[in-house]
Amino acid sequence: MDAHESRDLRLTREVARRDDAVITKSLKYRLYPFVVGRAEGVRLWDPDGNEYLDWMGCGGAVPVGYGHSEVRDAAIAAIDKEYAHPLVCYIHEPAVELAEKLVDLFPGDFDKKVWFGVSGSDAMDYLAKVVPVASGRPRIVSFIGAFHGMTIGSGAISGHGALSTPIPGGHITKAPYPNPYRCTWGPCDPQECSLRCLDFLRTELLTNVSPADETAAIFAESIQSDSGEIVPPDNYFPALRELCDEHDIWLVFDEIKTAFGRTGRMFGFEHFGIEADAVGLAKPLGGGFPLSAVVGRTEILEVDIYTAYTLGGHPVSCTTSLAFMEVMQREDLAGNAVDVGGYLKEKLLEMKGRHPLIGDVRGKGLLLGVELVTDQQTREPATTDAHRLAYRCFELGLILLAFGNVMEITPPLTITRKDADEALAIFERALADIEAGRFDDAKLDGI
Repeated sequence: MDAHESRDLRLTREVARRDDAVITKSLKYRLYPFVVGRAEGVRLWDPDGNEYLDWMGCGGAVPVGYGHSEVRDAAIAAIDKEYAHPLVCYIHEPAVELAEKLVDLFPGDFDKKVWFGVSGSDAMDYLAKVVPVASGRPRIVSFIGAFHGMTIGSGAISGHGALSTPIPGGHITKAPYPNPYRCTWGPCDPQECSLRCLDFLRTELLTNVSPADETAAIFAESIQSDSGEIVPPDNYFPALRELCDEHDIWLVFDEIKTAFGRTGRMFGFEHFGIEADAVGLAKPLGGGFPLSAVVGRTEILEVDIYTAYTLGGHPVSCTTSLAFMEVMQREDLAGNAVDVGGYLKEKLLEMKGRHPLIGDVRGKGLLLGVELVTDQQTREPATTDAHRLAYRCFELGLILLAFGNVMEITPPLTITRKDADEALAIFERALADIEAGRFDDAKLDGI
């Protein structure tokens, strides 16, 4: 038994008991009973002082790691100077400066504007509201498997099983997303999967279901994150961009998890050599503080519709955003995502050859997914094993998420190869334990 398995958890268990007594389950997606006591860099500690490596990175919301001195100092200075102000009622300079930065970063030779909120859900909700008004067209197309948020509007444009409870959205139609590992049309070449998905969109959906001349926009994730880090074939988005241009349909990207260096580029859609008409941003944007934004064509955002939040574009969050982006660009964290992410992917692919539970390894940069299957030929999802694996990793000192049967890897962009090796050793040991049946399923009860 190693140090992690014999650790003292008395304080952790007490905080967990209190949490269970007063915080609703509707707020929770918990795979193991971890309680955070403190955090630094790419590591976490529970209240009892036990240390963990972090492959979750707050779902991608702490891009430069926990407690980065420049981001922390910027936050403290902003609290002392500005504290809190309602951008909706009057101007504060951090929001103006950040909007100027975002306009400069967003590709496209056209006039742009910025909207600020507090979460990714409200950013996508805003886009779902303004796009039909701005275009004069009532319909929207989005994708099966998309996870755009938890509000009524963002939930309606989503196509994820976690949001399958009926949500008003009769003007929204869902299309198949090209998944090379599990193509809607059955096993085929990835490029062929793209063409079949696109042909369905062109000849069926935009003709018979959501007529092109009534469709305002197509909403997409450049990589479908919560459906398992699904990277579309390279030929899909360029062809979709052409189809949108042909019918004067806007192409809107949800880059809430994929922007700001996570995939090795500033925006995920840049991997496909295209431009977006508007983009929703959040998670890493605030450098660890709550903040969302939409950047897009002026004709989309500058419409006669009122959508504002009292603390949207909070001055402290705008200041930490600017600090985080300065660090990201100066230290070339996008380059580090390519380097360490590529290294992790290579090692995980090697691991796949040793472990039949791994069906697929995919992703870009430091947004990686490991899909677990009961059989590599039939590709039957091993969802329970994914939950077992997440729990076993936690026991051994590694924090990560599982969505369905896919293990998601989104560490802070500051992770090193040394950190990666340490995490990989834990991951493979946990994987071997699950494959050998060395796990008590009673541990999952009540999680």
